[in-house]
Amino acid sequence: MPKPIRLRVFGDYALFARPELKVERYSYDVMTPSAARGILDAIYYHPGLKWRIKRIYVERPIRFTNVRRNEVDRKILASDLFSSANGSDEPIYIDRRESIQQRASTILRDVSYVIEANFMLIPEKMDREDNEDKFYAIFCNRARRGKCFTQPYFGCREFPASFELVTDENPPKPIDESRDLGIMLYDMDFSDEKNIQPMFFHAEMVNGVVDVEGKEVLR
Repeated sequence: MPKPIRLRVFGDYALFARPELKVERYSYDVMTPSAARGILDAIYYHPGLKWRIKRIYVERPIRFTNVRRNEVDRKILASDLFSSANGSDEPIYIDRRESIQQRASTILRDVSYVIEANFMLIPEKMDREDNEDKFYAIFCNRARRGKCFTQPYFGCREFPASFELVTDENPPKPIDESRDLGIMLYDMDFSDEKNIQPMFFHAEMVNGVVDVEGKEVLR
């Protein structure tokens, strides 16, 4: 197994929304493991590997700000698409002038994290020439050159994330702060596609580092 990958991600704003607050969005104090995995997938996605987050380094002080954003209050339902596919003449769209709502959000500002992760192989979804060293080299090359599969973002697409590969010349510089972060979203369980379930864990930041690997997963 190649050594763990370290990726620095930074940006002006971030919103890792707590699921218990659905209308007025409020961010977790730090990036969630699921958001970190999403960023890695955005840089290099392959069905033959699955990212596993080991730890998250917090490099800048945790600071919040409040914003108000325009959102829509409805979604296009799967039943609407099904009806259209079966010949319905009802147009499928959302009129933002009728559905718009202004909602408050408490978000993070001026963030920088280092994601430390490795990956698991999924042999049944790999080609014959695929292997760990190949995946590791491809990811490092893409991260070093600033290439991505889709634009990485911090929780919401309007908060893009810049990234760079961490090397011995620019190691993580975690903040000197410790705090109990409480119960945090770990990831989503997609093992049953008809019943996707959230998973949580008890997160703690010790001297700016949030350890994820080996934590008990709560369902």
